[in-house]
Amino acid sequence: MMKLLGGITLLLATAVAYYIYIPLPRTISEPWKLMVLDATFRGVVMMGDVAHSLGLSHRVHVINSAIVNFESMMPITNQEIQIEDILFDEVHVRVYQPPGKDGKLRRSVMFIHGGGWALGAPTLGSYDCLCRQMAADLDAVVVTVDYRMAPNVRFPVQYDECVRAAKHFLRPEVLAKYSVDPERVAVFGDSAGGNLAAAVAQRIGIDNTTSVKFKLQVLVYPVLQALDFNTASYQQNQNVPILYRWLMARFWLEYLGADFDLVHSFMVNNHTAQDQNLMSLIHSKLDWTTLLPKRMIKNYKPVFPVTGSPGILKDIPALLDARAAPLLAEDEVLRMVPRAYIMTGEHDVLRDDGMMYARRLELVGVSVTNEHYEAGFHGCVSFAFWPCYFSVGIRAVQNCIAWLDEHL
Repeated sequence: MMKLLGGITLLLATAVAYYIYIPLPRTISEPWKLMVLDATFRGVVMMGDVAHSLGLSHRVHVINSAIVNFESMMPITNQEIQIEDILFDEVHVRVYQPPGKDGKLRRSVMFIHGGGWALGAPTLGSYDCLCRQMAADLDAVVVTVDYRMAPNVRFPVQYDECVRAAKHFLRPEVLAKYSVDPERVAVFGDSAGGNLAAAVAQRIGIDNTTSVKFKLQVLVYPVLQALDFNTASYQQNQNVPILYRWLMARFWLEYLGADFDLVHSFMVNNHTAQDQNLMSLIHSKLDWTTLLPKRMIKNYKPVFPVTGSPGILKDIPALLDARAAPLLAEDEVLRMVPRAYIMTGEHDVLRDDGMMYARRLELVGVSVTNEHYEAGFHGCVSFAFWPCYFSVGIRAVQNCIAWLDEHL
């Protein structure tokens, strides 16, 4: 009997180890910790897919429910920070304010959370910790935008709600209400939130009806385009957690309200094949062979099939819309955006999105700090807090706040 139990235990342990273990780059931060985290997330995604296929619930709702339940268990940090849940032009936001009012004007950060435009709990867990830390360390008013998410709403709703919240907050009377210096306001976003923050910065920059502008923009591993799923970083990191190439394609399709059956077409660039006549657009705005440093290109080559799927761009016109893909913005729009801090991670499929955007901003005269982490992976900033405490995430948060402290 004991031998049988021992054999079963060994088999189970082997199965668990097989499920958890995936080969990772040797320079990635804390690989075994990341494997366990990724195995958990993959399990939740799998549960969501099963529930969706059985007609029990939308896959995104299952995944988000698990995330919210986990985030709600995280301890509240910097409890001295005062919070207010309020509507800005009918958009839900939370305002974080440091204690004490001595009449001085404070600087401010508007934060837009990531999660593939579909996941996340901006007032719970890691995002709440981050906003509280910024409010405390910077002695700043922090506003986090709780925009509605897919699948309940699709593009351009998320973008529109972030723009509305930003325009409302930047009104002089609203800034005065919260004792915010109108010359010292930044917009900050991570991942899909970085996408929205970049798009909002572009919109505010060219909006003649908004007298107050953002002084800075902070984009943490932003997703900025969906025309090339074979950039050097997509090729290099397609199987690196936690954001696999197939998963990023799914997030885009969910955001844009498109058919999930197009995942494979996206991954092989059928939507931007040579017969789609997009080469001039791609070469002028996201030609990573010229926009990236040579050390990032390595030996990777562009992947654009000769023939593709002509119906994709017709059915999903938002793929060419700069509101959804800020990397596609025209130079005259980019010239109007504020100074930028763009964080990228070596082991992230979105690395090249951020680096290409940094280079395009530099080419039109915008000052850019590109903070690159050789050990970085997608989501590491969110995993800087309990219970993960990834060292690269902790350093990234500290450096980002230090940059804001110096320049805001």
